Amino acid sequence: MFTGIITAIGEVREFSPPRLRIASKAVSSELTVGGSVAVSGACLTAIAVDSLRGECEVEISPETLRCTKLGSLRPGDCVNLELPLRLSDRLGGHLVQGHVDTVGEVVSIQPQGEFSLFTFRIDPGYDHLLVEKGCVAIDGVSLTPFHIRAGHFDVALIPHTLRATTLHELQVSDRVNVEFDLVAKYVARQIQERGH
Repeated sequence: MFTGIITAIGEVREFSPPRLRIASKAVSSELTVGGSVAVSGACLTAIAVDSLRGECEVEISPETLRCTKLGSLRPGDCVNLELPLRLSDRLGGHLVQGHVDTVGEVVSIQPQGEFSLFTFRIDPGYDHLLVEKGCVAIDGVSLTPFHIRAGHFDVALIPHTLRATTLHELQVSDRVNVEFDLVAKYVARQIQERGH
């Protein structure tokens, strides 16, 4: 489990599917082989950690490559990294599993002083998983969706979130990993089961 509060921004050093090598001293100093790390919202397993060089290596399954935007990563790209939640930690964000549900797209970015209003597009088949003022993770970042309409929703980003994540690099038409609210997914599943 994760919170959607990013631990660090890492840099892709090498990507030869299925292996991805990332540089981040903050993450590699705490990560162990076999441990989990969320990479731009996708929970992956560390297969090698070099804390001296500040690097870790993960493997990405074909299913994860199919369901996320990770397959388009190139050396030099930056990724959001989050270590798993400890049971003793404060839950500062939302409950996030690191299971990307779909890939969305940036429709618009409107600066509002130091803040930014982002509009994202998703397949309308996922609309029922969006809750006004609920939660959604974009590239692993816990955010609050609002102004939800057919296949679209908005989020407002504060200056700290823009600085502390890769979201400040997003441009219109960029693809993003999207994970919907955990509770909404369970409720939707229960309603679906009862409808049959």
